Amino acid sequence: MRPPTRRRSPRTGHRPGAYVAMAAAAGLLAAGCAGGGSDAPASRRTPAPPAALLQSSAEPGPHPFTASTVLTSDSSAAHRPSPRAAAGAAAAAGAPLRTVDGATPGLYGGTQSLASCDVEQQVRFLTADTAKAEAFARAAGVSRTGLAQWLRGLTPVMLRADTHVAGHGYREGDAVPYQAVLQAGTAVLVDAYGAPRVRCTDGNPLRTPAEGRLPVTQRGSAWDGYRPERVIAVHPTVRTLESLILVNVVNDTWLERKVGTGGEQDRKPAVPPAYDPEERHVADGPVPDGGRVAVPPPAAPPPPPPCPRCRGRPARPRRPCRTPRRPTGRNPTGCWSGRWERTGDGAASRRTPLSARGR
Repeated sequence: MRPPTRRRSPRTGHRPGAYVAMAAAAGLLAAGCAGGGSDAPASRRTPAPPAALLQSSAEPGPHPFTASTVLTSDSSAAHRPSPRAAAGAAAAAGAPLRTVDGATPGLYGGTQSLASCDVEQQVRFLTADTAKAEAFARAAGVSRTGLAQWLRGLTPVMLRADTHVAGHGYREGDAVPYQAVLQAGTAVLVDAYGAPRVRCTDGNPLRTPAEGRLPVTQRGSAWDGYRPERVIAVHPTVRTLESLILVNVVNDTWLERKVGTGGEQDRKPAVPPAYDPEERHVADGPVPDGGRVAVPPPAAPPPPPPCPRCRGRPARPRRPCRTPRRPTGRNPTGCWSGRWERTGDGAASRRTPLSARGR
């Protein structure tokens, strides 16, 4: 006979630790479901808008391309009060920027016969490093082989208003874009369309910002007199310019500088603006009628004198003859008629001069 076996109770077949593990897992699932809205994947998160870097006129930018090539600057431009600064309405950051055409008189300043940047030094800095030259050319939108010629075609000037630009720094062999607000008085190089393209303090290439609004967030230290509502953005002109109407920062007079020169051909403009530089600032508002004195159109040429044989009607301009001949006494015009006539002896036809008819 088999010995009796003891039956195991169903409750004793389960371990107490299993219930603890199952309870912990349920708690984690419940917590995950409750907080699922805040733990969204990083790819679904809305990227934060870029912050605008406030750059003073003498401060090097982030990751500069080259050393400074500044020769002259206007440190008093940022502290110089505008005649209508207090009358402007305050606008918060993020509002639409006021764009100014690149040909606006007084948009830039300069010193007569003196360049604000050393263009040749800028060319030497960039051409000495092939990697920097390629990164700079890509950011500026030009070819590397034509970079030196492009730089020599720029005009050194100074900003007269705080300007929003799209800058590019050099890091790890590539150009890194960033948004910036350049302080008034900053030395820059301007292209033939009146747009700033190079910041001379650090050699960083500049472009026109794609967004027409100033970023809400800003980083960096603000300078005295900085007001977001007075920040402008330069809009390139449609056609190339031959010269720029600057403000002489020494005596606040008008100065005309030929595009692509460093001041050696500066002169007083032949057609100055209709106002003085101290009467209107570029950051105050649009300049009516382009800001230049209206020049009357040239007078029409006088009518030709009346013909004595035309009964008071104006004489018609004489058309040049189609078959010129040497003038004679009877034919001072030297022209032959357009009609073919046959000679009396039946020879070949020939053209008879006007003076020979009726003889």
